[in-house]
Amino acid sequence: MRIPILKLYDYLLVSIQWELDDATALGFQEDLLQKIHETSASGVVIDLTSIDFIDSFIAKVLGDVFSMSKLMGAKVVITGIQPAVAITLIELGVSLEGVMTALDLEKGLEKLQQELGD
Repeated sequence: MRIPILKLYDYLLVSIQWELDDATALGFQEDLLQKIHETSASGVVIDLTSIDFIDSFIAKVLGDVFSMSKLMGAKVVITGIQPAVAITLIELGVSLEGVMTALDLEKGLEKLQQELGD
């Protein structure tokens, strides 16, 4: 199952609507990086509102997605992080350096627009 990645102006919007399994997470990583490359997107908003918990592998993949997106020149905003997901990411040492956060998708898009001066 593929996670939809929508393009809006110079941004990519992703709303993950179901719990991730390993194959879906890896597919998402590849799809997002390819989409950043194809569109030259300057920013990505990833909404995790529907994710209640993650395991260590999914946490690592998400951390890699954040880092790889930044390497490709796209600023990242994560929205809707649930308490259990936040705890897991921190306990596993997933680097969120340079990753902005917001409570919801709308605020995340606003934050990205402010950061990029749009």
